[in-house]
Amino acid sequence: MKQRLLIVDDEPGILEVMGDYFAPRYEVLTAREGREAARKAGSQPDLILLDINMPGMDGLEVCRAIRDHVSCPILFLTARVTSGDQIAGFRAGADDYILKPFDLEELSARVEAHLRREERRQGRAPLGLFGEVAIDYAARAVTAGGQPVSFSRREFDILELLTLNPGQVFDRERIYEAVWGIDGEGNSDTVMEHIRKIRAKLGAAAGKSYIETVWGCGYKWNG
Repeated sequence: MKQRLLIVDDEPGILEVMGDYFAPRYEVLTAREGREAARKAGSQPDLILLDINMPGMDGLEVCRAIRDHVSCPILFLTARVTSGDQIAGFRAGADDYILKPFDLEELSARVEAHLRREERRQGRAPLGLFGEVAIDYAARAVTAGGQPVSFSRREFDILELLTLNPGQVFDRERIYEAVWGIDGEGNSDTVMEHIRKIRAKLGAAAGKSYIETVWGCGYKWNG
């Protein structure tokens, strides 16, 4: 069965070119505006290519609206990006940025890399138990004292990395590379914000933040 891509762009020419390019290898769904994209995301695509600058409901709004319901990689397509844009996108739930104009072969390589990474993640099925905190890696679900604790995709990815390597220290750059990918174009400073949110959620739910800062080195899981 072919993997399914959802391609969203308000420019018909770009949508047609990308659709024709990917159609031989993937099942391709397309959308030309945000609300249509949000509806079609319900078909559970394996990856979403999402234009940011669309009239009406833009890509950031679409990403925020669907992120709690889809776990697949979301790659933003944009003509320009600043550090602030990237942070806003990653906070909304994006996995990567692709700058326009892009080379279709490079875009395809990015798509393949994210799909491979997703397959590796889905292949893991252990259960992690840390005091009151239980992590189901296959379901990407966390509970504390039997009650569910909600984490964004990126937050869970960081949590997964640290908990599967307890006691090992990871600096921000290494966390960023492991979670966002070596070809990510963001800033590792965003890792600090994600760590802060994870600690706050664990602290509120379990009374312990679990993630320890090793000053000058990075972070480690202290479960």
